[in-house]
Amino acid sequence: MAKFKYKAKNLASQVVTGTMEAPDATALRRRLREQDEFLLSSKELDVKKTPYKLKNMELADFSRQMNSMLDAGITVVRGLAIMKERDIKPKVKEVYEILYTEVQKGITLSQAMEATGGSFPMLIINMYQAGESSGQMAETALKMADYYEKEHRLHTKIRNAMVYPIILAVVTIAVVILIFTLILPQFFSLFEGVTLPAITQVMINISGFMVDYWLWVVMAIVGLFFLGRALLGTPPVRLAWDKFKLSVPKIGKLVAIVYTARFARTLSSLYSSGLSMIGAMEIGARIVGNAYITSQFPKSIDMVRTGGTLASGLDTIHGFDNKLISTVFIGEETGNLDGLLESVADSYDYESEMAIQRIVAFIEPIMIIIMAVIIGSVMLSVMMPIMSLYQNIG
Repeated sequence: MAKFKYKAKNLASQVVTGTMEAPDATALRRRLREQDEFLLSSKELDVKKTPYKLKNMELADFSRQMNSMLDAGITVVRGLAIMKERDIKPKVKEVYEILYTEVQKGITLSQAMEATGGSFPMLIINMYQAGESSGQMAETALKMADYYEKEHRLHTKIRNAMVYPIILAVVTIAVVILIFTLILPQFFSLFEGVTLPAITQVMINISGFMVDYWLWVVMAIVGLFFLGRALLGTPPVRLAWDKFKLSVPKIGKLVAIVYTARFARTLSSLYSSGLSMIGAMEIGARIVGNAYITSQFPKSIDMVRTGGTLASGLDTIHGFDNKLISTVFIGEETGNLDGLLESVADSYDYESEMAIQRIVAFIEPIMIIIMAVIIGSVMLSVMMPIMSLYQNIG
């Protein structure tokens, strides 16, 4: 929780100043608005250490326990007291203790979650806030447990699916370095004074460079890896990369299904819990996981805010699967948007798993072909002069 010094204007157009604790500037603005004051400027007075961010399964476990406690008639305070005494990771225990302390002060669970300073994502905070308003806290907790368990499964499948291509890429690089620095020089020493084919001469030049500067080659590969990661952390490069992923033939459509599944599941959870459509779209935009898709949401949200349908707003976003737009359109026409959103979210959960498998099915042969081309070129560069020598001997 950070402390801010702020300047705001009240309903009487008077400028007021003061200090207030809030997780961030956005939360500060919202709290001031609740007391009919509008933030003009703010300055953080003290910077606290970065809070521990709960992982998907930790969020799911928290919600699953909260659902069990509330269903059993146990109050939130008592439930938190029980949960924080369990045998859990110290960092998670610290988060639970903050929640327990804050709720004891008389604030709601969603406000206590916000007071942790970032341990909980805004999605779950808004969902619990909606559950508190509607009196359906237990149902909301169960829904969040299911949501984050599905998110965990999806992330795990993506991570596991990429293990083989990554290993194959590393092995390819290692084999290439080994061939050019240790194996090829032994063959090329036999060809001294012989007129060589162009491909053999190219291989000799590459091999000689790698033998003389192998350390620089390794450092360059490692440097390019970290440079790529750093560049992807910058907004312009991330935007361009995320847009490129959606435009790759075949793979782009499969990637779009994964993003659509994540957004559909989020939108369904938020909207069915009573959150406004605008609020659900704003939160959904932030967790899609693709900067290019997220950058298109302001226009879509403005269309819905000014009276347009959700289907027409989503139709302006490039990167979502068309089935989502069609389903939302039917839901709005029939007045069953809530039910159809849940149905399409379940459908996309399955389709996203199939999409991940198909993406890997595309990547694996490409990696194998690249390795085969490299090794084949090396073999050709060796065999051609050897065959020429045998012919001359004959």
